[in-house]
Amino acid sequence: MSFKICVSGAAEGDCINPENIKKAEKLGEAIAKKGAVLVSGATTGLPYYAAKGLKKAGGMSIGFSPAYSRVDHIKRYRLPTKYIDLTVYTGFGYSGRNLILTRSADAIIIICGRIGTLNEFTVAFEDKKPIGILEESGGMADEIEQITKIAHKHQCKVFYEEDPEKLVAGLIEDLKEKFKEDKEKLSPVGHPPD
Repeated sequence: MSFKICVSGAAEGDCINPENIKKAEKLGEAIAKKGAVLVSGATTGLPYYAAKGLKKAGGMSIGFSPAYSRVDHIKRYRLPTKYIDLTVYTGFGYSGRNLILTRSADAIIIICGRIGTLNEFTVAFEDKKPIGILEESGGMADEIEQITKIAHKHQCKVFYEEDPEKLVAGLIEDLKEKFKEDKEKLSPVGHPPD
């Protein structure tokens, strides 16, 4: 089974700096090396660079666009098409796209980010999905720990790690364990599912 890992991060702004670009590309490479699929908002910035790193390592990516068509994606939203193997045109704008994107992923990684990243985090948090926080990347990523303390509702695993490869490996291990537990819950006695 290929796990789908969402990379959520800033599409523009101060977060888009050489250090974070390098970290985003390493996240993408690590996702590809683990045999997972990268899902993103089919956008610019850090998710774009994660998809670039993923493609360099031979991985597959799925982009969820806020637009209703390829023309709308390119002309109105001015979003890229490069490094995305399959684009899903949601037609729901940014907030609707964020919900579909996050719900389609098995786990979420936060790198820097702004309000859209926070929105994707809260959906994943409420859905109790495993979440990886790339520490020392700035923006929302550096605020998440405090937000979870304020929320008083910590029912999902949140991994904090500075190293992109270790972060992806930790999420994948958690997903494997979760998949194993779910498989056991679904199998009838004496008949494990295929």
